[in-house]
Amino acid sequence: MKRSKRFEKLEKMPINQDGFAYEWEEAGLVAMDSPYDPLPGVKVENGVIVEMDGIRREDFDSLDRYIADYGIDAAAAEASMAIDSLEIAKMLVDINVPREEIVRICCGCTPAKLVEIVRHLNVVEIMMAQMKMRTRKTPANQAHATNLDDNPVLIAADAAEEAARGFAELETTCALARYAPFNAMALMIGAQAGRAGVLNQCSMEEATELALGMRGFTSYAETLSVYGTETVLIDGGDTAYSKAFLASAYASRGIKIRYTSGTGSEVLMGNAERKSMLYLEARCLLLTRACGVQGVQNGSINAIPLVAAVPDGFRAIAAENLMASMLNIEVASGNDTAFTHSDFRRGAKLMMQFMPGTDYVTSGYGGIPNFDNVFAGSNQDCDDYDDWYTLQRDMRVDGGIHPITEEEALAVRSRAAKAMQAVFSGLGLPEISDEEVEAAAYAYSYKDMPARNKAKDMKAAENMMERGITAIDIIKILFESGFEDIAENVMNLLKQRVTGDYLHTASFLDENFKVHSAVNDRNDYMGPGTGYRLSGERWEKLKEKTNALRPQDI
Repeated sequence: MKRSKRFEKLEKMPINQDGFAYEWEEAGLVAMDSPYDPLPGVKVENGVIVEMDGIRREDFDSLDRYIADYGIDAAAAEASMAIDSLEIAKMLVDINVPREEIVRICCGCTPAKLVEIVRHLNVVEIMMAQMKMRTRKTPANQAHATNLDDNPVLIAADAAEEAARGFAELETTCALARYAPFNAMALMIGAQAGRAGVLNQCSMEEATELALGMRGFTSYAETLSVYGTETVLIDGGDTAYSKAFLASAYASRGIKIRYTSGTGSEVLMGNAERKSMLYLEARCLLLTRACGVQGVQNGSINAIPLVAAVPDGFRAIAAENLMASMLNIEVASGNDTAFTHSDFRRGAKLMMQFMPGTDYVTSGYGGIPNFDNVFAGSNQDCDDYDDWYTLQRDMRVDGGIHPITEEEALAVRSRAAKAMQAVFSGLGLPEISDEEVEAAAYAYSYKDMPARNKAKDMKAAENMMERGITAIDIIKILFESGFEDIAENVMNLLKQRVTGDYLHTASFLDENFKVHSAVNDRNDYMGPGTGYRLSGERWEKLKEKTNALRPQDI
């Protein structure tokens, strides 16, 4: 058969390397409109929800019971549920209806009601609603700092550059779990070398992650996964009660906590119970609220290749971000997993969070090359910085980060690497050579770093934990080694653990360690001229472009 040259060319385009599928309702492979989703409904007796979305209390599973008892405002439930879902959807995009009124209504809604509301919204309307409903007025961003070799010197340098670029939170993980103490310590030191007040975490299994937090090496955690079916939650050895207990353990020690959920995770794990991905995510979000957790990392996360394969996938992802905001919890809105071969499609997905703004536009941005990202690669990486900055400049949108010069990057990278060298020496850990410090300052990836003795490093990391080393020991060494500013920054970060102010919803710290949250930086968008407006010094910073012509150049 003679072929059309244009169709032959189209078949070879990057978009056609992606995977696609039609809906399969029986398996839960449907984004947001399954015939098996329950109809909204609630019945309250003596202040107790006795029926929810067609299920009587005696037939509740453990998630239903926990959500009914702790996640829904029973006093408001019948009144909220009586409001037509289309009317609530209109309120979401009506600039004359205050955010607080919608939150009050939505906190009395069941999972099926939340889904029914957002089904009335198209993608543009979801974005309009997100701009009004995000909890914090000022958007922010989060970055990944990892490498395939778990090289702690490189992690420190990368973290310093990311902090200098304006990221409010930094996250690392390990290729080899035994490196966790070094990676967490490197991230903390590098972050505070780049900019005071940056929060950091090391994503590991929960016992290790909690132990690192207790030592003061990390300041927040977000990888406590919750799921929308009881089967999947129990499959991970968890219940709603164990998740709430673990969240309390973090928060009681001044560690900021958010859960992780996202459309598609239940069908990916084979137990979607014939429900749509969005309905199950609504259960996750109400479970998060029920556990008293201030926020959630959602936006499909690792399941995005599956969600993006079915019709309505992007819309469902934007809708789940919006539902979290409707429940008045912080949203770190995904954009943290590579899912497509198409740059066009990759950018389109980002725009649904980038343009309206979320509490954290990504969770997180790959501040390293994607091949060095142990989280499996982000939707954006360090090669995309200039594209991101240009989009901010083009649209007058604040995506949470700002340009820096090459000289600024080299200076903070070098200082972070030297601080790590001093700490390793002071703690009697395997030597960090001057060659490693120099390489880390200029490196693109792990391939540019001298090899370290991994066996020796991992043994030393375990020994460091056995010796009971904490962040206080690191502060002392930094101070005595001439890194007084970094030592002071780490100490101020620990002081925040005592005051607890950054445990408020949607918090981040500025360079003066002032907390910005939904309490003191409340989103007050009510249409044109209100809410967050990019202006003044911040806008001047975001306009910077090294290769832009100035009047005197013409």
